[in-house]
Amino acid sequence: MKQCIENPNDIDWTGFWAEKLVNKKDKDWDKAAPGFYKRTRNEDYQDALFDKLILDENDTVLDVGCGEGSVTIPIAKRVKKVIGVDSSPKMLEYLEKRAEDNNVSNIETILKPIEDITYEEIGDVDVVVCSRSLNGIIPIDEVLKELDRIANKYVFITIFGPENKKIEKDFDKELGIRTEDFPDYNYFFNILFNMGIYANVERFDLNNYRQYDSIDEAIDNGKFRLDLYSDEQKELLRDYLERILTYDSKTKKYYNIKDKADWIMVWWKK
Repeated sequence: MKQCIENPNDIDWTGFWAEKLVNKKDKDWDKAAPGFYKRTRNEDYQDALFDKLILDENDTVLDVGCGEGSVTIPIAKRVKKVIGVDSSPKMLEYLEKRAEDNNVSNIETILKPIEDITYEEIGDVDVVVCSRSLNGIIPIDEVLKELDRIANKYVFITIFGPENKKIEKDFDKELGIRTEDFPDYNYFFNILFNMGIYANVERFDLNNYRQYDSIDEAIDNGKFRLDLYSDEQKELLRDYLERILTYDSKTKKYYNIKDKADWIMVWWKK
């Protein structure tokens, strides 16, 4: 017999979010950092992101899950100061190197898990940006409360869209294994709604598909969970990519038109 819920706002969306992540296996971000740093991304994600961000040259920005700085550096060039928070020492090491290479000196870094960010430590900033960093976070409602408290003007968050990691999911389906499943973005919106935050939701219109110099680069693109695959499954992955990727003799790149990002922006004004 189905349970009758009289008020949809009584649904425990935070509980559903946590349940989806109960079997989540954490990634070794220190190990992944070199690949993220050297990887050339032919994506229009950054263009879409910066088209939406509302930033002023006098703003201070908290970049949550800043990684190696692919978003942090462009933000720092547009604002007064950026505080980058990440749990990976290696990611922050690469961020500092990227900042030095770009002659950027207005970035402060903090080594800390996202779950441990507090208003007491960070204080007030104008804008909070969480670019592709909150999909696997528990407890999500507590983190959102702190981030909302920290921001004086805006909070901008990007999370997975429904068609993200398309070719990765298709490969796992061929293997007969369950893809690491993240909560849908509607969970996120409803968690915010139940917190009294009435956010805007926009899906990025991204068209660029990923391109690779070689099959090896496609394997090591950061999207496949290689750390979870056996040696036999890694060989099957190579066979799969050789089968689905097309080689363009003009660009000398491998590609698949389904291999593109899908991201949702959730943002609100304070």
